[in-house]
Amino acid sequence: MRTIIEDLAGQAEQQLRGGVWRVTDTDRSVAAKAAAELSAAVGPADVQETLAVIDRLAHLREALAAVALALAHVHGRLAWFLGAAATALTPILHWRALPVENGPTFGAVAPTPEQYRDAEDAIRRLHTVLTRITAN
Repeated sequence: MRTIIEDLAGQAEQQLRGGVWRVTDTDRSVAAKAAAELSAAVGPADVQETLAVIDRLAHLREALAAVALALAHVHGRLAWFLGAAATALTPILHWRALPVENGPTFGAVAPTPEQYRDAEDAIRRLHTVLTRITAN
């Protein structure tokens, strides 16, 4: 996830620097709100790693929801960027933190500690790009 978000971030930053992406007031407003929600959902690594896995997963799902809600309020380049970011984060939707009891898990899998770190780092990188968008 982190690698995909990093690639998207690079493309966005290049378009912003090159003047290809002209940020609108709506883009700025939506990006600022999404950045704040991402920051509230996923904190610094040293904080996140002390949480129980069920809480880490809940925070990642909150972050994905923030991306999806932001996407619903924009069009154009920001929508394309957020849509690609949401797609990159979709594995989070297939993760579970609870142990398997009886019966199927609908395909949910328990992520590794590395997968949690990767997803959290991806959210932090996404936050950084959205913050830069608000500055343009």
